[in-house]
Amino acid sequence: MADSLPSLLYAGLVFTVPLTLLSFAGGLALGLAVALIRLFGPRPLVLLVRGYSWLVRGTPLLVQLFVIFYGLPRIGIVFDPFPAALLGFVLSVGAYTSEVIRAAISSVPKAQWEAAYSLGMSWSQAMRRTILPQAGRVAVPPLANSFISLVKDTSLAAVLTVPEMFQAAQRIAATTYEPLLLYLETALIYLLLSTVLTWLQERLEKRFDRHVAPVGGAS
Repeated sequence: MADSLPSLLYAGLVFTVPLTLLSFAGGLALGLAVALIRLFGPRPLVLLVRGYSWLVRGTPLLVQLFVIFYGLPRIGIVFDPFPAALLGFVLSVGAYTSEVIRAAISSVPKAQWEAAYSLGMSWSQAMRRTILPQAGRVAVPPLANSFISLVKDTSLAAVLTVPEMFQAAQRIAATTYEPLLLYLETALIYLLLSTVLTWLQERLEKRFDRHVAPVGGAS
């Protein structure tokens, strides 16, 4: 295990971490766009993004990755392994985070919109300065959970030959004939990452909670 640890950590730092960060950033941007279209967009676009969300959330991520990497070349659309994995994860994260963001924006009371408009703000200013900051506090816990899940889901990129951490473990196991130890070692690394991220999530939630007035407090 000591000999394999540097290789696993290298694969994690060079491929797993960048894939996770890029996928979440792209998925979050896509999810925000989809949520805004669902809430405020014209009907044709609403139907389009609802279809996208329905399709992605209703099919396994592994199947989506296979379609992108192995299926699309049949119609002339070819991706290298890393971009293919990135595209698949962005589409998946975008579909799920769009529901989180849409629910968070919908949870902001209508009075907040009215207050923003009464101050002379435009729709975009009200959204940027008043609505999104409040919705962000509501969305932090589920979005953080999505990020932690994504860290583990990136192991699926191994099926596309992306040399991330799990694929590195597979390669080492094929030469050392110690699959149990290698896979347990890899699982332990994922567990440690998830534990650290969960701790950071709790800290972030507490930080946001400091700016929320307690219910039933003194007037």
